[in-house]
Amino acid sequence: MLLRKARITDVEAIHALITHYANKGLMLARSRSMLYEGIREFTVAEKDGRVVGAGGLHIIWEDLAEIRALAVEESMIGQGIGSLIVQALLVEARELHIPRIFTLTFQAGFFQKLGFRLVPKEEMPQKVWKECINCPHFPNCNEEALVIDLV
Repeated sequence: MLLRKARITDVEAIHALITHYANKGLMLARSRSMLYEGIREFTVAEKDGRVVGAGGLHIIWEDLAEIRALAVEESMIGQGIGSLIVQALLVEARELHIPRIFTLTFQAGFFQKLGFRLVPKEEMPQKVWKECINCPHFPNCNEEALVIDLV
């Protein structure tokens, strides 16, 4: 398994992973345009030359970033790929001196196993919600907010 920063040529594979789960209502969809614009945020897991997992580290402010769009090919779930991607994104956040990372997710248990803790969504700063207005679940979102402090 190779973990690496995403390349432009990975966008279609990342888009397919995200779309698969978005169609099941398990995560938010991302447009190709959003992925191209944010490709530098993504880390991918590659196996046998193909992308089998991806996740992004989106910087919100000087002291806060979000792990978003984490997806692993369904046939590869349970092999630790998601955990490896999250750990790589946390290393990246530490290197950038970002002290707090959050995620909004329907899979809270996964992140709790990695050291994240549940927090009331209302405690998150307003900057976190700027994309929510475009979400089909807005304003009745049932995602959970989790954070991890790196310092």
